[in-house]
Amino acid sequence: MPTLIDIHAASERIHDSIVFTPVTPALALRDLVPSALFLKLENLQRTGSFKDRGALNRLLDLTPAECRRGIVTASAGNHAQAVAYHGARLGIPVEVVMPEHTPLIKVANTRRFGAGVRFHGATLSDAMVEARRLETEEGRVLVHAFDDERVIAGQGTIGLELLEQLPALSAVVVPIGGGGLISGIAIAIKEQRSGVRVYGVEAAAAASALASRRAGHIVPLETSETIADGIAVKRVGERTFPLIERYVDDIVAVDEQQIASAVHLLLERQKVLAEGAGAAPLAAMVAALLPIDERDVVAIVVSGGNIDVNLVERIIDRGLVADGRLALLAVTVRDRPGQLARLTQLVAEAGANVLEVAHRRAFADISVRDVEIVMHLETRGRDHVAAVIALLERHGFHVGEAV
Repeated sequence: MPTLIDIHAASERIHDSIVFTPVTPALALRDLVPSALFLKLENLQRTGSFKDRGALNRLLDLTPAECRRGIVTASAGNHAQAVAYHGARLGIPVEVVMPEHTPLIKVANTRRFGAGVRFHGATLSDAMVEARRLETEEGRVLVHAFDDERVIAGQGTIGLELLEQLPALSAVVVPIGGGGLISGIAIAIKEQRSGVRVYGVEAAAAASALASRRAGHIVPLETSETIADGIAVKRVGERTFPLIERYVDDIVAVDEQQIASAVHLLLERQKVLAEGAGAAPLAAMVAALLPIDERDVVAIVVSGGNIDVNLVERIIDRGLVADGRLALLAVTVRDRPGQLARLTQLVAEAGANVLEVAHRRAFADISVRDVEIVMHLETRGRDHVAAVIALLERHGFHVGEAV
C-alpha cells in the first residue's frame, strides 16, 4: 500500500517534468453550487490529463534492464498517451493495447507520441487480457493504468498540491474509474488533514466502486457505453479498493445527461475544455448529490481534456437545445407563394435567427392544400421560444413540435 512518504518521494521525482497545475476559482459557476468552488486543472498537463504523474513515476522506477525490454500497457487513451510521451522522452519502447472504440484523438496522440498501438476487445478489461499476453510472450514490463503502487503515488501528488494551494480546503471531488487517482489524492490529503472530505464520482454506466462499496467487496460490472470513457472500467482495482474504503468519505454516480451538461457548462462558462470524466465531479455538484454547504471550500479535479471535437459539437448542440437556445418548430401554412417570406419575416421581428428551413408535404400529417415548414431557430432561451410561437399563432399559423 502506498504511503504519504511514497507520495512525497514521487513529487520530488517527477517535479521537473510535470505541470504544477493551477487551481482557479469557478466564479462563473457560483450560482449553480452552494459553496466556494475551485477547479484543479489537470487538463493542462502535457498529454492533457493527470495520467502524466503516475505514468512518469512508474517509468522512473524501471531498471535499465526493464527499460531495454520495453513496456506494454492497456488504456482507453489518457494513460496510453502519458506512457507513450514519457516513454519516448526516456528512450523506452512502448506498446499500447486499446479497446476497439477508443476515441480517435486519444489513438492519434498516442501514436504521435511514438508508441505502437494495437486494438483488442470492446473494453479496457479486454485490452488488459491482450496486454498480459504481450507481457508473457514478449517479455515486456506491464505498466498498469491504475492498480500499481507507484502509479497511485504519482497521482497522489495532486493532493499535496491542493493542500498547498488551498489552505482553507474542506472537500475535494474526484472522478473514479479504476481508483488510482482518488486513492492517491485521498492518502495525501487524509494523512495530513483528516477533516478534509474526499468524495468520488463515477459514471452511472460504469459504477464499480459504488457497487463494490455497497457489497463490501469488489463487484465487476458489464460496463455500458459512456461519454466519460476515461472512467469506463469494469472493476475497481485490487489495490485501490481498500484505499477507497479506508479514505473516501462517499461515492456517487452521475448519468450521461448530467455529464454532458457539465462538459457544456465548463466550456461555455469557465472556458475550460474537459472530457466526460473530467466533468463528472461538476455534474455531481450541480445535481446536489454531495453534502456540501455554503461554509465549504471545495476543489473539483478536472482530470483531463482529451475529447473528440465531434463529440464536443454534439454536446454543445444538445446543451443549447436543453436551454431552449436551439429550437425546432413545425409550422403549418397554406401551400401558396409568399407564405415562407411572411413566416420568416415574423420570426425576424421576434428577434430569432433562422438557421435552416425545410418543407414537408408528402410525409406530414396535414391537408393536401397545406405545407409543413420545419424551422431550425437560434433563440435566447425557452421564454424567447414561447414568445416566437405566440407571435406566429397570433398571425394564424399553427405551430407544433417537429419530429
